[in-house]
Formats: sequence, C-alpha cells, structure tokens
Amino acid sequence: MSVRVGFGYDVHQLVEGRELWMGGIKLEHSLGLLGHSDADVLIHAICDAILGAANMRDIGYHFPDTSAETDGMDSKIILKKTIELIATKGYRLGNIDATICAEKPKMNPHIPCMQQTMAEVIGCDPDQISIKATTTEKLGFTGRQEGISAYAVALLEKVTD
Repeated sequence: MSVRVGFGYDVHQLVEGRELWMGGIKLEHSLGLLGHSDADVLIHAICDAILGAANMRDIGYHFPDTSAETDGMDSKIILKKTIELIATKGYRLGNIDATICAEKPKMNPHIPCMQQTMAEVIGCDPDQISIKATTTEKLGFTGRQEGISAYAVALLEKVTD
C-alpha cells in the first residue's frame, strides 16, 4: 500500500460582525473569523494537508479568494471538493490529525460535533479525524485574541484496483 503525508496551516483574524465557523459547525462567540469564504481555519488547514499529500498545491489555487464563486463559501463544500480532487489521482483519506490554536471560545466541548460533521462530508469514520485544541498561554496574536490558527497533518492511501 502506498501512503503519503501532507501538512496544512491556516490563520484568520477575529473581527466583529462575522460568524465563527470551526470544523464545519457554527460556534457562539462575540467575534468571527475574517475571510473570503466562511474562514473556517480548521477545515482550511485540513484541506491544505490533504492537497499537499496528493501533491495538488493548496486551497488558494483551487478555491481562489479572488473568485466570486468562492465568496462566502461554506468550507464544508471546499472539503468535499478537496476529497473529490484527490480521488481523481487515486487517493483516499487515511486519517487527519489537527490542532486548533485559540484562547476563546473553548473548543473542546465542540470537538465531537466537528469530527462527526467533517466525517459526514468526507464519507469516513469520525475516528479518522483527530482534533485537538490548545491556547498560546496569552502569547502572540492568538493570545491577544486577534486571530485563530490551525495546523493539520493528513495521511492519504493510494487506492488499489
């Protein structure tokens, strides 16, 4: 069996007047993430990891922030299309390991719902999606609650006929 690993990272600024989407679910918070799409940093990092493992560039290449088609796009659509893209090269998801970096809101209570939501989009078992959350101990832009970032690693398996 052939396997490949990819790494992804994303960051978006926290601002007033936007909804906060993380892992495909809407979280109640006074601030939301600024971006061309819904700015779901977790899904964006995961998509970059998946695309990287398949050597298919990044989400900005496939879903440019200059496109009217992607303006305000639900990141679950980006995730679904990313899975479809890697399938064209004969890959399927093995697993994901991701970390969200945020001071607030607390992510841990929402992780099972994020896993379930993304698993439904991908068509995999929620056990294939590991999500962790951490703070930066009030250091840097994350610590000052100016933004949220996410890191992800994805393992892909080559589908054999």
